[in-house]
Amino acid sequence: MNNIWPFLWQLIKLGIGAVAVLLFMMTAVLYIVLKLRWVIGKIQSRIGPNRTGGNGWAQTIADALKLFQKEDIIPKGADRWLFTVAPAMVFVPVYLVYAVIPFGDGLTASKMNVGVVYLGAVSCMAVIGIVIGGWASNNRWSLLGAFRAASQLIAYEIPVALALCVPVMIAGSLDLTEIVGLQGGGIQNWIIFKAWPMIPLAFLMLFIAELAEINVAPFDITEAESELVAGFNTEYSGMKFALFFLAEFAESFTLAAILVTLFFGGPSAPLPILGDTLTGAWGSIVSLLWFIFKSWLLVLVILWIRSTLPRVRMDKLMNLCWKCLIPTGLANIMLTALYIVFWVNK
Repeated sequence: MNNIWPFLWQLIKLGIGAVAVLLFMMTAVLYIVLKLRWVIGKIQSRIGPNRTGGNGWAQTIADALKLFQKEDIIPKGADRWLFTVAPAMVFVPVYLVYAVIPFGDGLTASKMNVGVVYLGAVSCMAVIGIVIGGWASNNRWSLLGAFRAASQLIAYEIPVALALCVPVMIAGSLDLTEIVGLQGGGIQNWIIFKAWPMIPLAFLMLFIAELAEINVAPFDITEAESELVAGFNTEYSGMKFALFFLAEFAESFTLAAILVTLFFGGPSAPLPILGDTLTGAWGSIVSLLWFIFKSWLLVLVILWIRSTLPRVRMDKLMNLCWKCLIPTGLANIMLTALYIVFWVNK
């Protein structure tokens, strides 16, 4: 009987961590949606949310309540089971990515020695839900959107994997916690400032490829409302549509969190005096704030790109992947290997 208590305590801690991450995701998504409207409004000289809640801050909360109350409609002829499961299959992988992200000092839900491999494996699972949702809807436009999603996401997994190899080779570890630990002690230790130009090139490749994977403009081919009504999620309404919507905007913060972890020191401060010397609860809080701050700066860049650049054609999108990013990624890995052999290990 005494042996079961440590097991129960581990389950309780995992449950608390899972709920905390979910609440953080929901809060981040609500704010990202609101901020996107404000950023688009400023850049495009349009009026953003400015009524609900005073200055529009409660607009996304009102939208969430509206979606929660909408009728759940399943089209005639649709596969009811797959139609219902597909939104969860898109949302869950986005949620599972956070299991290995080091949010701060001691704030990693699950420490894995193959964390980078886990990131790549889990992030590519969302395409299954997108394809199933488009096929199960019994709608030609949804099916076309699903086909586009499959070709786009599967293709861009290759440059993502190639780009991830470079910081892993420089750090010598697949464990995200160890990679973050190697970047402590100040901004000069961040991986983005090592092995020029290989690391900045890997960062740019990963950033572009992940933008295509999360369907953010100018790479939002899978939705393309001007061409496909709304793409793979055309027939979805209510909370099912909200899950697709939640996953899409959560992926923006997920991308920023991955880039911050791999290239910008994770939760470490730019200068040790700004928080790295703290320990215990205060150290965890300050490191978490630094992680959120750096991630949010990258989210603003994503929103800036999303509100500025027009959508590219499908053939241009695939040419960028197969003719540009993949050859560049292979050459970058070779250069990084030469750098490690002849410079780091000489």
